[in-house]
Amino acid sequence: MTLRHRFTARSGHKYNARATVVDGIRFDFQKEARYYQQLKLRQDAGEVLCFLRQVPIHLPGSTKLVVDFLEFHADGTVHVVDTKGVETETFKLKRRQVESLYPFDVEVI
Repeated sequence: MTLRHRFTARSGHKYNARATVVDGIRFDFQKEARYYQQLKLRQDAGEVLCFLRQVPIHLPGSTKLVVDFLEFHADGTVHVVDTKGVETETFKLKRRQVESLYPFDVEVI
């Protein structure tokens, strides 16, 4: 007896997201790409000094939460920002862990 497996091609992202390329950077979500463009404008205006993308925040148990942006503002503040269309239970759990372990909040856009 032979078992045959059918493999079907996935017809897109499970959250119906569309990949976008801005400045040669591939973003999995259009919302993240738009926020990136806004950050660049805010940087040009002097409100944001600089920012980092895809920043890992390490958690116990060899897990991590990768936030979309770490922003350094001209007023001396630092913002941790994640763009979300859908907040999964896993994200909510990791966000709570980060906020209980570190002295900052993760802002969800």
